[in-house]
Amino acid sequence: MDCWTCERTALGACRFCGRGVCRDHAKLHPFIVDVFRGQRHQTLRALVVDDALHCGVCRPRGDPIELPELE
Repeated sequence: MDCWTCERTALGACRFCGRGVCRDHAKLHPFIVDVFRGQRHQTLRALVVDDALHCGVCRPRGDPIELPELE
């Protein structure tokens, strides 16, 4: 796999879009692994990886989008 930006050999893939990323173009971005409601906490909680690999090209959305066609 090659880096999306410079076409050198990629060392990883963007967690959000799958594009190849080399060391020079790799960025870090938080990624939510799971969302849950625990027994002791009634509020929704998230398990987050703080430094997931990000290509810097794609733009993960901050807000969820509706998908009525999947219902």
